Amino acid sequence: MRTTMRMRDAAHLLLAALSAAVLAGCGGTPPGTSPTGTSPAPTAPAPSPSVPISPAPTHTDPPTAGKGDAELSILVKASESAAPDSFTLVCKDGTPAEGTQHPTPEAACAALKAEPGIVIRAPRPTDLVCTMQYGGPQTAMVSGAIDGRGFESTFSLKDGCEISAWNAARDVLGSTGGAF
Repeated sequence: MRTTMRMRDAAHLLLAALSAAVLAGCGGTPPGTSPTGTSPAPTAPAPSPSVPISPAPTHTDPPTAGKGDAELSILVKASESAAPDSFTLVCKDGTPAEGTQHPTPEAACAALKAEPGIVIRAPRPTDLVCTMQYGGPQTAMVSGAIDGRGFESTFSLKDGCEISAWNAARDVLGSTGGAF
């Protein structure tokens, strides 16, 4: 029993010493000086990582409301060999207009009015790091114009960045656009 108490006391002392060392390194001395007040020897800057980690892009524009005018063609495929489901989405002032053939046109038009850039995707940066997860074989292509701006974008579920973009555009992709 006495040995166990000595070990526990030693562990507590070690923990206290480590805590004091960490706290001393976290503050209390001005930058560029040591705890004794002298300047430390210069050091080389830390090497930068070879692959920067960036947030997943979901669209090209920051979220801002638009006019809500859109004319889109949407093709969603459940797999590479599946026939595509095809939708036409026409919105005027954020509400479905004549010519719309979409499973959830009200939600799609409202999403486009709230954030017009939700389906307009920028090219993916080559140094972007995405989680290695697979959401399924579904793919989608959206083309047309939103508030007068023409575009063509593709979507998939092949990694975390693509899944994020898909989920952001889910209302526009339609009911077969997957619920990941």
